[in-house]
Amino acid sequence: MMGHSSAPESVETTTNGAPILDIENVRVSYGKVQALKGVSLSMRAADILAVIGPNGAGKSTLADTIAGLLNYKGTVRFRGEEVRDRTVNRNVEDGLIYCTENRDLFDFMTVEQNLLIGAYRNYNARQERLEYVYELFPRLQERASQHAQTMSGGEQQMLAIGRALMGDPDLLVLDEPTLGLAPVIIDDISEALTDIVETGVSVLLLEQNVTFAVRYADHIHLLENGNVVRDGPPEDLQSDDYVREAYLGQ
Repeated sequence: MMGHSSAPESVETTTNGAPILDIENVRVSYGKVQALKGVSLSMRAADILAVIGPNGAGKSTLADTIAGLLNYKGTVRFRGEEVRDRTVNRNVEDGLIYCTENRDLFDFMTVEQNLLIGAYRNYNARQERLEYVYELFPRLQERASQHAQTMSGGEQQMLAIGRALMGDPDLLVLDEPTLGLAPVIIDDISEALTDIVETGVSVLLLEQNVTFAVRYADHIHLLENGNVVRDGPPEDLQSDDYVREAYLGQ
């Protein structure tokens, strides 16, 4: 089980009320296939905003776009600046950290080596960040000298999130963090998410697990076939007949 964490006080927040992330009419195509067809959303600092939807809806495309990995039409502003005008490295240096669905771990490196690689944004604070991650995920500390490839899927997901946190994010983009995980691991990740947001980090959660998303998000967008078809606070979507029938099994 996890203990309650006390994070380093190094996270910057947007103090003037301006959105930390603002997306307007974003369109992305792969050849002739349009993956995003005019997506708009906005989030403020220290919020959890969830984008839910089925596999193939465009969630990972949206995450890749926000991280600066794809060409797009429309507007994606991080801290008020257009993402296309920034390098991926600059986004990371400014606190936009992306934890991909694939996790992208170094299999033959140890847990601790994987974590320390994530500390490039503020390498001088690596020990402080490491202690924070180990407090969030004690299981990682227990397996610090173990190779990443020998860990379970749930442990690898904790490691991927932990490595992202080593970068001291201001905006943490999590793509499918609960996919295929056992309920006990999802509970650990849930508790960590709560702690992370309490330190002032903004979290953009892209998730198929709608039950998980509505439990933790401040605001939710439902993405289907590249379009946002519903958005609102969790209580509104939970009372929406279509969402209840199609996604919540009610």
